[in-house]
Amino acid sequence: MNLLQAVAFAILQGATELFPVSSLGHAVVLPKLLGWNIDQQSPQFLPFLVLLHAGTAAALLLYFWRDWWTLFRGVIGMDTPHQVRESRRVTVLIVIATIPAAVLGFLLEHFFRTLFGSPVVAASFLMVNAVILAGGEALRKMAGYRTLSSMTAKDAFIIGCFQCLALIPGISRSGATMVGGLLRGINHAGAAHFSFLIATPIIVGATLHEVPKLLKADVPHEVLQLSFLAAILAAITAYLTTAFLMRYFRNHDQMALNPFAYYCFFFGLGSVALLLFVF
Repeated sequence: MNLLQAVAFAILQGATELFPVSSLGHAVVLPKLLGWNIDQQSPQFLPFLVLLHAGTAAALLLYFWRDWWTLFRGVIGMDTPHQVRESRRVTVLIVIATIPAAVLGFLLEHFFRTLFGSPVVAASFLMVNAVILAGGEALRKMAGYRTLSSMTAKDAFIIGCFQCLALIPGISRSGATMVGGLLRGINHAGAAHFSFLIATPIIVGATLHEVPKLLKADVPHEVLQLSFLAAILAAITAYLTTAFLMRYFRNHDQMALNPFAYYCFFFGLGSVALLLFVF
């Protein structure tokens, strides 16, 4: 992997991990379209992948540090009685929402990536992702309109189940969890906020899961340097993306996911056509 490819991967990861357009789907499809002969299963790619995820997680922690600090203070009882109860309630909701994807990902992630990880299949699932986003917007009116503060344990579990869809390359984690929130009546800003909060433990967990393999790998010094550079770029991109999306969803509470649905559908359709008839 050269410097240009590393920079492109870093920016792609930092943006698409949070935009509801599937980072995994793009990581499978784009290298093939661009003619990059990169083996993402290679041990040489592992430090790059781990540090990209670490950079994204760091950006989320930095952007939402006030939320996490408030939750931490509440959980250990260092706040007002009301805030302690609320922080512990929200922490439990985050844990509940994280469990389904954490368990299923640990057990079946390799199976899903192997079964659905070809570029044509990933591009096809980008179109499925478009249907999920547009369908969630279309069905949202039936669920009513609520704020994040009204979320229940049942809501969190259902959102967590939606998060499991992202194990399939082409289905967006943030998009699926936001649709889960919308279908429970949560507004766009609240659904996005909760989606990004539960992304942090998932991304951190996925990173830590790969660390033992990384420690055993014989990684050249230049690969590590390139990986650290990519991690910094991914973190910067992820932070800016999060800031943009939180503002966007606060200001757009009607059909806000539709532009991303249109993009996924046409990008997926065009990619399938190119992969089948050109490449």
